[in-house]
Amino acid sequence: MMMLTPERMAPLKARRLGIDTHHEPTLYLPEHSHVCRSEGFESLSRVLITTHRSDHLIASLNIVTSDLLADDEVGFSESAWRRLELSPEDPIWLSHPKPVQSLSHVRAKVYGHELDDLQFQSIINDIVDGRYADVHLAAFITACGDDSLNDREITALTQAMVKSGSTIDWQLPLVVDKHCVGGLPGNRTTPIVVSILTACGLTVPKTSSRAITSPAGTADTMETLTEVSLSLEQMRKVVDTEGGCLAWGGSMRLSPADDLLIQVERALDIDSEGQLIASVLSKKIAAGATHVLIDIPVGPTAKVRSQDAADRLAESFRVVANNLGLKLQVLFTDGSQPVGRGIGPALEAHDLLAVLQNLPDAPQDLRQRAGQVAGAMLAMVKDISVEEGIAMAEETLSSGAAWAKFRAICEAQGGLRHPPVAPYRYALVAERKGRVRHIDNRILAKIAKLAGAPADSAAGVEIPVKLGDEVECQDILLMIHAENAGELNYAVEYLNDHTEVIRLDSDDSGEQVQPC
Repeated sequence: MMMLTPERMAPLKARRLGIDTHHEPTLYLPEHSHVCRSEGFESLSRVLITTHRSDHLIASLNIVTSDLLADDEVGFSESAWRRLELSPEDPIWLSHPKPVQSLSHVRAKVYGHELDDLQFQSIINDIVDGRYADVHLAAFITACGDDSLNDREITALTQAMVKSGSTIDWQLPLVVDKHCVGGLPGNRTTPIVVSILTACGLTVPKTSSRAITSPAGTADTMETLTEVSLSLEQMRKVVDTEGGCLAWGGSMRLSPADDLLIQVERALDIDSEGQLIASVLSKKIAAGATHVLIDIPVGPTAKVRSQDAADRLAESFRVVANNLGLKLQVLFTDGSQPVGRGIGPALEAHDLLAVLQNLPDAPQDLRQRAGQVAGAMLAMVKDISVEEGIAMAEETLSSGAAWAKFRAICEAQGGLRHPPVAPYRYALVAERKGRVRHIDNRILAKIAKLAGAPADSAAGVEIPVKLGDEVECQDILLMIHAENAGELNYAVEYLNDHTEVIRLDSDDSGEQVQPC
């Protein structure tokens, strides 16, 4: 008797349902579909899709119990439809995919076993090939969390992530890059630093991620000013012309597994140290960097809360970088309070523009921190002291050379535009006179995200005060920006439950002052 392979079975008709499932390809079948009966599919099954062009994709299945679909139709989410480049009623065949063997390695890691190079490579290859559903990615991410990866495993994971995508060789002995581990709202030094370094003649092909657990990443902020979704060829052209770029790494398949993991990490609000190191270094190596500076802000409400924790993280960075032949330096910075005034893509863009243009009201802490980072990088590669590097960075800013270079980079990437402004705002004002004694980075970041950042680029929080500032009654302590009234209300409700986000004391004794 002849067996019916999926290709011999009657095909289904493709139908675009317009459902946004973010990055995960998803299918929809009516419960009475003959394919459900013949293949034994049920909700959340992993399904292999085959098109009439013999293109393949693995997707998660949902079963429809209403009359949304005819029995001979299969519905596609936007992600699945775009990836297969389908047309309405294209013939589609569905079958069971081969078992994902690398899931056994994930299970081993869940139970605390150490994985080797081949096991990590197998996992990463299957992730990039789309064989993992979000639930599998979440299992891998959590299994690698809580310091469960040693330095050898982090090295193996980093190598696997590099090998899974494209790499760039600039044919240059010196290509510099930097990364901040995050956890400090408003710390948007990268566009300023890249502008300074490229104006000083260095090559800086900067690729950045979008936000994971923060209200904005460098790519989110830069997207309010210029095009960041560059192809590999476009990136090369910009770097060849201007010496550097400020692009989103996810559009170039540089360590593509990292972008898939980040999307799930964002949903889980998890950013474990081992995967952080692998994420950062895999992107740097894939982008062709030879020298990298890692900025680690340390503070009681930053991501890294103590110097001991910072030292451990720095040592792991150094060990893994050395294993991979990368020259790396670590800079510890103050993480006790936000940097600049804005928290959120557009608000941070306004800050960095003010610094680059040498405006009198530019946030000086952002300027000084960018100069500190750029100075350390100049010292790292030019055989000068850090003090000389900082002086060179400051001169490059003051002269307007950094601003000219930033404009040139943006023009090469598609043009420089003005960041948007949110129409809805709410101000928290001081109910007493006093001195600012405490600012909670984590609560501020949460408020900014509830206001809509980073998805709503104009949303976020503006904070005009710094630790030690004297404030008068009714002075503005922070301003929430939102693109719609609903999200503004969410953020305000959270703020009302967390008024300790900014604490005022009367004097050095720490006593609370009386209300006005």
